[in-house]
Amino acid sequence: MSFQTGEPEVTVELLRERLKGTFPGDLGIEPLEVSEERARGRLLVDQRHLHPGGYMHGGVWAAFADTVAAWGTWRNLTAGSDFTTIEMKLNVFAAGRPGDELIATAEPRHIGRQTHVWLVDIHRGDRQVAMFTLTQFVIAPTDE
Repeated sequence: MSFQTGEPEVTVELLRERLKGTFPGDLGIEPLEVSEERARGRLLVDQRHLHPGGYMHGGVWAAFADTVAAWGTWRNLTAGSDFTTIEMKLNVFAAGRPGDELIATAEPRHIGRQTHVWLVDIHRGDRQVAMFTLTQFVIAPTDE
């Protein structure tokens, strides 16, 4: 899935289409909202998300948060640019269990020419259960 710009405006509908057959799509990550100021996504925790101890795997937390932040990054790119995650930090405050509905909200802290920094808060109902910070490296268009 390329996130390069020069395509139709990034919308929830476009994201739903692009997620089909991808890692985040196979995890069941669903887009709820995307704008320059915020992206939101949803994950319903089920058996495929668990480690052998029965709780949500750390890699799923990271994939969920990284995916939602990527939608906001994509929406903020200049024409022809692409991006990749270069740094991430995750804190989980409560275990994810089957049946949990998790909502991730990503908001930018820095939108620069070469980097974007996003903070993602993940909630289960009213309770914050995780916090994720990541830096995206913006890849400038190339003359090909």
